[in-house]
Amino acid sequence: MRLTDEEQAMLAGELGEVKRWALDHQVQVGRMFDAEDLVPVSQAHIMGDPEAVGVAGAAFLERLANQGARTVVPTITDPRGVDLNYYSPIGQTEEMAELERRIIAALTGMGVMMTNTCINYQTIMPPVAGEHVAFGDTGVVIYSNSACGARSNFEGGPSALAAGLTGRTPRYGLHLEKNRQATRRFVVSEQPKDLTDWGTLGAVAGKLSGSYWEVPVIEGLDVTPTSDQMKHLGAAMASFGSTPLFHLVGITPEAPTLSSVGGDRLEPESLSPEMMDSMRSRFGGKGDKVDVVVFAAPQLSLVEVKQVAELCDGKNLSVPLYVCTAPQVYPDAERMGFVEKIEAAGGKVLVGTCFYNGFAREIGEANGWKRLLSNSAKIVNILGGYGYEPALANMEQCVASAIRGEIV
Repeated sequence: MRLTDEEQAMLAGELGEVKRWALDHQVQVGRMFDAEDLVPVSQAHIMGDPEAVGVAGAAFLERLANQGARTVVPTITDPRGVDLNYYSPIGQTEEMAELERRIIAALTGMGVMMTNTCINYQTIMPPVAGEHVAFGDTGVVIYSNSACGARSNFEGGPSALAAGLTGRTPRYGLHLEKNRQATRRFVVSEQPKDLTDWGTLGAVAGKLSGSYWEVPVIEGLDVTPTSDQMKHLGAAMASFGSTPLFHLVGITPEAPTLSSVGGDRLEPESLSPEMMDSMRSRFGGKGDKVDVVVFAAPQLSLVEVKQVAELCDGKNLSVPLYVCTAPQVYPDAERMGFVEKIEAAGGKVLVGTCFYNGFAREIGEANGWKRLLSNSAKIVNILGGYGYEPALANMEQCVASAIRGEIV
């Protein structure tokens, strides 16, 4: 790999052991993917929840912090695993909370901003077209690449941290224009309506693509998705297909036309209503008992929290209902009375966390939860591997089911 004089100095340890580790890590990743050099990045976003980091990872972060590690570009965090103001009632332990505190202290000591959100493109500083960033969360990456036109690969936790410490990342994958051209061409014949429909569309397209290196382009949409709908589309596509980038013809910034992303050279593949129905049928059915309802993965925007609050207003829930939102959203939701309406009905709004990376298996076992209902295609895809029997329904059906205790 070609390195600048400053990068050579980092690698040689002339700028300290922390930068030597970070640059060495990036060179090794870059060589694996045949990167020719490093590209400067303007932001980094770290997945650093305690379930993923673990005890050994916390000790590693503490060691870096004690060695004087400091970020050189704005570096923010994905959701936490534990809401430290509310964890015992949902079955999380003091050991989980203490591990969380250690990680927070270490990251804060390095200058990492504890934003604790997977919707930073809605709340913090959305990247712009052409901006090179180093983002970790798959939903963040696919939205930033697709809706914003930024450039990021899926960065593992250590790689995102290394980018924050050096201000660089290896130039491979989606940092190269040649890899942003479409490789699959899908045509929709059923127009998505609600958030779950957009998530289902993403799930089907992602499953058909099935590879990080595939870039789907979707045509035939008569409607432009809102930010929340785009969020669910991308999160599901990344979850079901490891997809980091998609194009919507006439909608996303790199695809004003089909030919702009090379889609005119590809054979069209249909995304039929039958495919959508088949995907929905994988996750539960009417009349099934519900143990818990979860709105998360991705965290809810202020608009989504308002919608849940209106559905809960004046109602009494018969099963637990959890809403996960960003710390940037919560104060507005509280000020506007949305939190009060949800919690008066018997729900709970969790701040700065996401359900699936918050020791979901242990929470389920502690509460005896099996049947989990959500409007997120991403979370129902993930939680089948955590001991749950997940079910998928739209937001209105989720709240109605929480009231009745069974899928309506």
